[in-house]
Amino acid sequence: MNFTTDRKRALGTGSGRDGTHHHWRMMISSIALVFVVPLFVIVFGIGLGGSHEDVLAYFSHPFVAIVTGVSLVVGVLHFMNETLEAIEDYVHGLPGRLAMFATTAFSYLLIAVGLFGIAKIAL
Repeated sequence: MNFTTDRKRALGTGSGRDGTHHHWRMMISSIALVFVVPLFVIVFGIGLGGSHEDVLAYFSHPFVAIVTGVSLVVGVLHFMNETLEAIEDYVHGLPGRLAMFATTAFSYLLIAVGLFGIAKIAL
């Protein structure tokens, strides 16, 4: 059974064949964020309010550093995937490709800088 409309058949456009993959990728990262964000808020809240040395000592614990790193990576990747989808939908041609490149580069740079900072504190 063919589910394309007459207009799509006339224009030769149909499914982009990428929606299901994007949907599942976003669902998985959303489910991960449901568990990671409250854990990060609790871990961050416990370390809040101490002196500079106390906070550095607290974030040097492996569990705290791992929770912070995982929440950073999952959150930024979720943000990047949703931003790329919005750019893909609304910005076309060369500006769209440049915006997608810039978004991807900025996201991975943000992850690298964040993980470096966490590693520097934790080690």
